[in-house]
Amino acid sequence: MRMIGAFALAFGVFLSGFVISEPAPYELMMVAQVAIWFLLGLRLSKRVIVLLAFLLVFNAGGFLSLLVMSDLGEGPMYLAVSTFLALTSVFYAAVTEDDHRRLSLIFKAWVFAALITSMLGILGYFNAIPGFEVFTLYDRAKGAFQDPNVFGPFLVTPSLFLVYGLLTGRVSSMPLKVLGLLILVLGIFLSFSRAAWGLFLIATVMLVLLMLLKERSTAFRLKILVLTLLAVVFLVIALMVALQFEQVSNLFLSRTKAVQDYDGGHLGRFARHRIGFMMAMENPLGIGPMVFATIFPEAEHNIWLKSLTTHGWLGFVSYVSLMCWTVVEGFRYLLRDRPWQPFLMIAWVSFVGHLIIGNVIDTDHWRHFFLLLGIIWGCIALELKWQRQQRQ
Repeated sequence: MRMIGAFALAFGVFLSGFVISEPAPYELMMVAQVAIWFLLGLRLSKRVIVLLAFLLVFNAGGFLSLLVMSDLGEGPMYLAVSTFLALTSVFYAAVTEDDHRRLSLIFKAWVFAALITSMLGILGYFNAIPGFEVFTLYDRAKGAFQDPNVFGPFLVTPSLFLVYGLLTGRVSSMPLKVLGLLILVLGIFLSFSRAAWGLFLIATVMLVLLMLLKERSTAFRLKILVLTLLAVVFLVIALMVALQFEQVSNLFLSRTKAVQDYDGGHLGRFARHRIGFMMAMENPLGIGPMVFATIFPEAEHNIWLKSLTTHGWLGFVSYVSLMCWTVVEGFRYLLRDRPWQPFLMIAWVSFVGHLIIGNVIDTDHWRHFFLLLGIIWGCIALELKWQRQQRQ
């Protein structure tokens, strides 16, 4: 039975890398899996119940916002998906707390999914196989996702897992990890998502700095610094090779502009943010799911603003409180020598990076974001359980 459960868990995480249409296979798999696990006795600790409470209040604010909508449209379905994703986060926290060894399984399944979807995006971008252009959008790689801006960030956490393995693992395992990392980094690059680029850079730097803080050995610190420098040089060379393709270089130069036309123009991204926050102050219940995009040229593209417009003041306070609690509590236990510490460290830096890019992009329905949230809360619960056992 445990083998079946482990396979189902890994397969569910694997499916999170393939969301071409909705509902995706991931939703169908996870609905059944969450129900079966809890029916078979998976328990929620007090700490995980706190996570559940925050997420339920957040989504309750969303359902209250339906009261101000003249036309419900797809609003109820949108909030149903939000609630489902919240429950997946609670599920991942519970299975992590139940057995920390599942973290290794989760991350390996994530890496496997990322490698496949990244290769689909790369092959599609270079037209290597007829018909694979379906894995691109607007001359950008999107893999088995609907949007390059979700595809790129999805690859970052598995990349960090491989980076950590390179810096701490055996020399014999390096070639495969280097190859895997190259595939993922190329996928991130060809997504031409500035959010994904920034996320990868921020999270990688944070991870290396945390590892330097954690390790007291001078030899180990020197190893990390040397390997990091070699990786940077190697990635720069790979980038220079990629830029030799005119298709790549033209889009790269366009995407590296700090402010695009749709960012700073009339009713551009930043103007919408300012107007949207002013509007939200006048609407305590919010304006309803996806209503913002019917008023302005595009959606909010700011997760804080979106939590206000879609979930009202109640949802916003709950969301901000949950994010702050997650960051602070995760950091509190970040450098403690535990079997699950590497996974917490990787998930935490990636999560913080996602919060940063959330200022310019909506992450509210990103499946892997809720996976990260669940992993961190699961590790927090593991630490508290370990402390109780030590006292006893």
